[in-house]
Amino acid sequence: MAKRLIPTLNRVLVEKILPPSKTVSGILLPEKSSQLNSGRVIAVGPGARDRAGNLIPVSVKEGDNVLLPEFGGTQVKLGEKEFLLYRDEDIMATLHE
Repeated sequence: MAKRLIPTLNRVLVEKILPPSKTVSGILLPEKSSQLNSGRVIAVGPGARDRAGNLIPVSVKEGDNVLLPEFGGTQVKLGEKEFLLYRDEDIMATLHE
């Protein structure tokens, strides 16, 4: 049975991007290589409301690559995959190539 998790309010569902463990030529890389703590946005909530009731939309969209804090987020497991659920304001930046 396939499940789709749709976040509420200003929550963002992120799949962490794991850095490669070895190079194309087969050289093993150390665990503590200088990789960014990044992820790909899988789903976003509609946004939160301010005191006046106006909707404040989420600042990222599905498919964005984002920079994540070292700690935080709520771990969610759907089937065999693991995801992280963050608040919109916890996401540090979007990554562009």
